[in-house]
Amino acid sequence: MLKGIDPRLNADVLYALRAMGHGDYLIVSDTNFPASSIAQQTVLGELLRMENLTAAEACEAILSVLPLDTFVDDFAARMEIVGAPDEVPPVQQEVQAAVDAAEGQSRPLPGVERFDFYDLAKGAYAVVQTGERRFYGCFMFRKGVIPPED
Repeated sequence: MLKGIDPRLNADVLYALRAMGHGDYLIVSDTNFPASSIAQQTVLGELLRMENLTAAEACEAILSVLPLDTFVDDFAARMEIVGAPDEVPPVQQEVQAAVDAAEGQSRPLPGVERFDFYDLAKGAYAVVQTGERRFYGCFMFRKGVIPPED
């Protein structure tokens, strides 16, 4: 246990978040996502797990230490529902609330078509698989910067 660090963040996830640079991105997936096979194609090359958490719980913990990129429109993304790309199910609404809380403002998560999301995930720094069992609990977060103190 560390002071100031969300206890839901395990050592492997903290290592990956710390190692990522500005512009690198992370995939947070549900249990149905082909996480293991895709993770092998990422920079880290192995799957990270936060299996005891929902997508929103994992994202809330991750966003407690990961700054999002403020310079780009694709600061984050959500996997679109097949046949209903504009629909935002409860699992995605919960993660949107976590993003809004971390950012201190509302920036709607752009949608990415399912197979485009799979392709996007292959270029990620890492994949974190959660215990989320609801469909479409898959997200991308692009790392930003921490500005110098005044």
